Amino acid sequence: MPIIESTYKPRFYFKNGFISTVYSGLVRRVSLKQERERIILKDEDFLDLDWSFAKVKSDKLIILLHGLEGNGQRPYMTGTAKLFNENDIDAVCVNFRGCSGEDNLKYYSYHSGATGDLEEIINHVVSNKKYSKIYLKGISLGANIILKYLGERHIVPAQIKAAIAVSVPCYLMGSAKELHTFKNKLYHDRFLKHLVSKLKAKQKRFPELLSNEKLNSIKTLTSFDNIYTSKAHGFEDALDYYFRCSSLQFLSNIKTPTLIINALNDSFLSPECFPVKEAKSSSNLHLEMPNHGGHAGFIDKKNVYYNEKRALEFINNVSSI
Repeated sequence: MPIIESTYKPRFYFKNGFISTVYSGLVRRVSLKQERERIILKDEDFLDLDWSFAKVKSDKLIILLHGLEGNGQRPYMTGTAKLFNENDIDAVCVNFRGCSGEDNLKYYSYHSGATGDLEEIINHVVSNKKYSKIYLKGISLGANIILKYLGERHIVPAQIKAAIAVSVPCYLMGSAKELHTFKNKLYHDRFLKHLVSKLKAKQKRFPELLSNEKLNSIKTLTSFDNIYTSKAHGFEDALDYYFRCSSLQFLSNIKTPTLIINALNDSFLSPECFPVKEAKSSSNLHLEMPNHGGHAGFIDKKNVYYNEKRALEFINNVSSI
């Protein structure tokens, strides 16, 4: 599809990628009533789903996936859920394994390519036979999972009508390199602190799988992926994990109408994370590259973000076809 010309024009003080990213992550607040459902997975682990509903009975649902160390209550999740609820669409905010306030049962947890868990969530929703139209939206890591899920499968459930991927690091190696640069040191260190803290708790339950020496040697996100993410989830090392889980290689196979919104001033993304060639050669991919927005920081009027409005516009356009 032709590249979409973005109309996003934030106020001048939110044109700075760092400011828009930090404000959106630390300052923004969204009030939303949610109901939690716990589902048991095939491996007997669990996932927690946070539901919110339209005021009218709806046969439409949006499934929302968060980013690294996020959860179902993050404003970029609840903001979308609230907007869709107000437009007669139910929403479910997924908490990845270990992200709902309680550690999951297994040594392994979640990662950027964990499409199996998304498949189980979708099958769970579809089996209830309540929704005839299902939409997917992910932020960052969650967006990569959605694109990989759609592209690596020959068949997806017919109920899935559209997908939206926002601030997606579709080339994980490039994004990992960007996160280790000086400009992203604050983000890097914050992510690493949270990840290592959770891993220390997990190591106490599984001391035979992770020695104190290896745990204490984790100093960067890549070393975390080398020592934990890759080994716990069946990859050789961090590089193997990045290569096999990058959604970029699966984009050409996507048959579902999909909108990708990546800001040009997103400091987390490398040049490869802007899949212009893939979008131009696909009839299903729509790529929008606003000049501003940082990482998931598309601040707009009345606390409704630009990417949230665009997601609603996109599914409405798809539904009208």
